[in-house]
Amino acid sequence: MTQGVIWKQILLFALPLLAGNIFQQFYNTADSIVVGNFVGKEALAAVGSVGPIINSLIGFFMGLATGAGVVISQAYGAKNEEKVSKAVHTTLIMTFLLCAAFSVIGVLATPSMLRLMSTPQDVFYEASGYLKIYFAGVSGLMVYNMGAGILRAVGDSKRPLYFLIFSACMNTVLDILFVAVLRMGIAGAAWATVIAQIMSAIMILFVLSRSEGPYRLHVPSLYIEAKILKEIVFLGLPAAIQMMITSFSNVFVQSYINAFGSNVMAGWSAYTKIDQFILLPMQSVSLSSTTFVGQNYGAGLINRIKKGTGTALFLAVAVTLSMMIPVLYFAPMLVGLFSKENAVIRYGAMLLRMMSPFYLVCCINQVYASALRGLGNTRAPMIIMLSSFVVFRQIYLFTVSRLAGTFPIVAFGYPAGWIVCSITLLLYFRWYWKRNKNTLWF
Repeated sequence: MTQGVIWKQILLFALPLLAGNIFQQFYNTADSIVVGNFVGKEALAAVGSVGPIINSLIGFFMGLATGAGVVISQAYGAKNEEKVSKAVHTTLIMTFLLCAAFSVIGVLATPSMLRLMSTPQDVFYEASGYLKIYFAGVSGLMVYNMGAGILRAVGDSKRPLYFLIFSACMNTVLDILFVAVLRMGIAGAAWATVIAQIMSAIMILFVLSRSEGPYRLHVPSLYIEAKILKEIVFLGLPAAIQMMITSFSNVFVQSYINAFGSNVMAGWSAYTKIDQFILLPMQSVSLSSTTFVGQNYGAGLINRIKKGTGTALFLAVAVTLSMMIPVLYFAPMLVGLFSKENAVIRYGAMLLRMMSPFYLVCCINQVYASALRGLGNTRAPMIIMLSSFVVFRQIYLFTVSRLAGTFPIVAFGYPAGWIVCSITLLLYFRWYWKRNKNTLWF
């Protein structure tokens, strides 16, 4: 990504990422659609309510993966093949160790986390069963994502996409088989997800072990290089803490939502699944910009970094706007995919139409945070995002729930946090660039 037309480089790299992220979202979305139509609204509410817990654990891991990706992409851009190889093997063995730890922690902590969210009794049992199975097999998801991150750091975003398409299709087929045909209920949806994720992990490890570049997986070389691990942790831990705490704060947000009953919970669950798809284009462009900035920073192409960040922001706004308009119009129809109950559709459609315009604001914080991480500055995005998405949002929710605790006002806590974060990151980025590069590119 150090040569060629910038917008084409970012877009061509982002498109496979986008397609891959869409298919990855199909995992949990397929679960929601199948259980919502074949089991009932309580099952849909259960699948939706466990999302913040799953994302908390995975968010921590993905933050570390961000640090590994920055180290690998900068070394790859600088053509330091020895460091690329050591970083890849250190990253993978770190992943295997974390897989074991996260599975045990997730299974044991499931009941406590559900109680922390004030999960209603009518969905508690199903949510607990789904979550325990998911955590028991979470290694598949973690290994795939780390392996895919390694390939993307060196510019290969296509093969991770192919594997994800295969596993997402497998998940959908297994969902229908286990839930609709074999009547295994919500546990069937969890098993379908776990099996599909394990298959994607096996395929990504196979490719890494057969690659010819410096990022090839060589089993005898699997050891932890202390210096590189320290670098990965230094860059990745701030992002890991930020993603984990931000996701975990949504556990408390979910507790506010749960207080409004199963209809609202089911509507919120449907909204969050659609919301994830709307956010994917900007997130894919942002991930692309991290690799772009990292490789060009490693190659010393500072002017290209300036132009690339501005281009990424423009692309993120453009694709988000193109997603937002049809969602505003077709909101009831989209929510209707998850449930046919009128109350669920009403709440879900209201959320989509209320939140959609604010996705344009998210483009700012996503692109600037990603660019800063590509430059090796992971602490500032962590502090700003934690302050906005956790501290500010929790203060907001605590206050409005006592002054005017209606559902729309409580739900507005999300866009309020996006606005605060984007303004702060924009101001910080201008200051950071001026201080370090003695110029403002915009």
